[in-house]
Amino acid sequence: MNTHIILMGDSTEVMQPQLSKHFTLHRAGDEAALVDILAHHSRDIQGVATSATTGLSADAIAALPNLKVVSSCGVGYESIDATAAAARGVIVTHTPDVLNNDVADLALMLHLALSRSLMHDAAWLRRGAWAIKGSPPVARTASGRRVGILGLGRIGKDVARRFAALDCELSYHGRRPQVDVPYRYFDNLVEMAQHVETLIVVVPGGTATQGLVDRTVLDALGPQGTLINVARGSVVEEPALISALQEGRLGAAGLDVFADEPNVPQALIDMDRVILLPHVGSATRETRAAMTDLTINNLVQFFDTGEVLTPVPECAHLAAIRT
Repeated sequence: MNTHIILMGDSTEVMQPQLSKHFTLHRAGDEAALVDILAHHSRDIQGVATSATTGLSADAIAALPNLKVVSSCGVGYESIDATAAAARGVIVTHTPDVLNNDVADLALMLHLALSRSLMHDAAWLRRGAWAIKGSPPVARTASGRRVGILGLGRIGKDVARRFAALDCELSYHGRRPQVDVPYRYFDNLVEMAQHVETLIVVVPGGTATQGLVDRTVLDALGPQGTLINVARGSVVEEPALISALQEGRLGAAGLDVFADEPNVPQALIDMDRVILLPHVGSATRETRAAMTDLTINNLVQFFDTGEVLTPVPECAHLAAIRT
């Protein structure tokens, strides 16, 4: 209990009491609470539990002279300055793998729903149009489509397996081709977008992928193309996406993430060729419990043994990883 940690932002019902069993806990539910902790306990704090949404800035890291580890609940960690942490010898961890299935399921669900006009047809029935106007316009088949995956990492591979079960022709784009992957590799994203009918964004966020899906990529997808983004809103140029949909240069979109969450442009809300979700890719009881457990276990194991379970790549050289 002599080890002091900060619990940042919102926490699950499980995380706070579980962490309190192992550590002296300081709750920073908002910026004012964090400022107060930094003013009175900055030298006491050795660990931080945060999330992909809340993050931890380079300034906050610098203000904690005895900080040793940052454990984030989420696979994305662009809101944490991992480079600044690593330069200080501070290990940053995240929660990969445990959410792969749910995010991949959601990508498939969006593809199925958009292809088969699920939302449109459900609304057609509910407002009585079936009885008055007859059957709705026919949709498109979801199977056998040409699908491109932007970012064939852990989640991307799970996405690919699901679409392979629909007999889809799969392609992918990344920094380099991967060994023992049976899908077609494109070293040019625009060329892949021209080839496929559906583009699924699963690449991590951050400066390296900022605005990667721009007007050129969207125009390459074309008026019959579909964009599905279950990664980060920053990867897609949102104004370019809106104009492409409004002008009919892109056929449809399924979006779980946005540039300025939770603020979603009204223009997207008003469109009927778009399915919008409030960043729920990992939002199942089972996955959120697994993410919470891994966040806690990274902290507990570090202070027990000096090791962590899942360091981010920038900090892998600092961690002795137990396999």
